[in-house]
Amino acid sequence: MMTPSQGFRLSAATGLHKGDRAYQQDQVEVLPHGRVPGCALALVADGMGGKSGGRTAADQVVMIARQVFERFAPNTDDPATMLRQLVVEAHLMIKLTAITADEEPHSTLAAYLVLPDLSAWTVHAGDSRVYHFRGSELVRRTIDHSYVQRLIDEGKITEAQANTHPQSNLLTGCLGTQQDPPVEVTQIERLEIGDTLLACSDGLWHYLSQKELGAIVNALNPREASEMLISKARQRARGTGDNLSLAMIRVEALK
Repeated sequence: MMTPSQGFRLSAATGLHKGDRAYQQDQVEVLPHGRVPGCALALVADGMGGKSGGRTAADQVVMIARQVFERFAPNTDDPATMLRQLVVEAHLMIKLTAITADEEPHSTLAAYLVLPDLSAWTVHAGDSRVYHFRGSELVRRTIDHSYVQRLIDEGKITEAQANTHPQSNLLTGCLGTQQDPPVEVTQIERLEIGDTLLACSDGLWHYLSQKELGAIVNALNPREASEMLISKARQRARGTGDNLSLAMIRVEALK
């Protein structure tokens, strides 16, 4: 196992595709910290609600993320507090906009923060996910806030059945709704060289198994892996695909 003192770099890529939808309502961002090397915030927001409402909501998530991350001091501030703030502020911003709009804008969020000591944190709301791979093996992924996930938890359906369930798009929590969003912050104690973090919307993960995701992110560099993932999801959607987005960071050894 390599330690940060032996040197590492963060290699990142994003991917965004409209799928077969008329509008792009996903947004994606990887933000390197302006003052602290080795620190980055990555996020995916899947907007919902009317042709422009969803995009507006996703844009607002990204805007709030930039502001909150800009204020964040990695050496002194609490990462969990910063990520909670991102969720709460984005949620309020979307709700405020909804008052003046005819549409009902909502957005999911899947975000992760990497710190210079190679610890990391994740936060999510809705059915956009964060995956943590060690090589090609899945270490863990976030658990969706969705109706079908609840059915899985209750043992009523399997994960495979969830993918084809008629109500697979019903969320039990996201940003911009009347009820407060879930704020699930999780710490990853230690990333190692060869680890990959992947945030993605359901337009991507719906078409790829965890095994396939792991194999692709391990075999290719982040940019090539992003292209391959989107290409595979597009083929399998067969003309009915949702917007899809991803933000990937891999920890690599310094050559």
